[in-house]
Amino acid sequence: MKPEAIILCLAVSLMTACAGDRSVSETQSVQGKAAPKPLYRDPVYDGAADPTVMWNPQTSSWFMFYTNRRANMPDPEGVEWVHGTPISIAESTDGGVTWRYKRNAVINYPHSGDNSITYWAPDVFFHEETWHMYLTIVPGVFTDWAHPRTIAHFTSTDMLSWHYESTLKLANEKVIDADVIALPDGGWRMFYNNEPDGKSVYYADSDDLYHWQDKGKAQLASRGEGPVAFKWQGYWWLIVDAWRGLAVYRSNDLTRWEQQTGYLLADPGTGKDDGINGGHPDVVVENDRAWLFYFTHGGRVGENAGKDNAESRRSVIQVTELQFEGNWLTTDRNAPALISLPAK
Repeated sequence: MKPEAIILCLAVSLMTACAGDRSVSETQSVQGKAAPKPLYRDPVYDGAADPTVMWNPQTSSWFMFYTNRRANMPDPEGVEWVHGTPISIAESTDGGVTWRYKRNAVINYPHSGDNSITYWAPDVFFHEETWHMYLTIVPGVFTDWAHPRTIAHFTSTDMLSWHYESTLKLANEKVIDADVIALPDGGWRMFYNNEPDGKSVYYADSDDLYHWQDKGKAQLASRGEGPVAFKWQGYWWLIVDAWRGLAVYRSNDLTRWEQQTGYLLADPGTGKDDGINGGHPDVVVENDRAWLFYFTHGGRVGENAGKDNAESRRSVIQVTELQFEGNWLTTDRNAPALISLPAK
């Protein structure tokens, strides 16, 4: 090869490599910034769990509502620390990369006396100029699990203060973890966990979000809690906390469900506080991408696994991006989560 040809080839190779470098950089810029691990740790009780993430147009920011377990409570009796919990709010102004504690939601739930109320697992969404929240209510602070829990409906105009509408009549009075989705032909469907029936997922339908008709057990192959339903890549999906990772189901009609083999977030991650299976998730779909928010008990590893102390009780929020492969869902929790939730 002539010297000038060699020089030309080297120049072309260098230009291609540089263009490739720019392409990677530009792709990362378009895709977003890498989220930290953990994504969020609550500064008050150190017990962030059960996240639900929504855009707030009034503040031009993203809100994360979560159950704030009292993980750093000194010398709790039994599971007292999981009761008396507020619903707290974290806020992001940079597309979901950075989250800061904002305040507790004001839950105007009517009850008599000075007894504390327990709030769990908020589900929040917007419809016709009104914000709706479906929230698990436990009527007190208890040291065990043997007490009633119901799902109540609240509305708001600012996502901060919530007005009580009603307590739903569902399968029984020991139900938790509501998740509501709009039906394609009108109306709404709520998935929830029925604890007396082996912690199975049930569902109820509504025409107006205020009156609900229970429909019984969902057609799922296994049990679980914390269901989250969403539409993506041509399917309806239902992700359920199966206590050993997240079970995934897909459907064409929100009624008949096929279970995916294996579980998401079952294998421990390598990131900080991510070395244990993921629990009770939320999914945000924006611009054809889907982000899976979940919580972990980051301290339940090594010699501390199985112990009951502040380190094992604490929990954090993590995020990973879902991928659509072979008509099913995958995720690599160890890969950088390049997140970019859009302003609306």
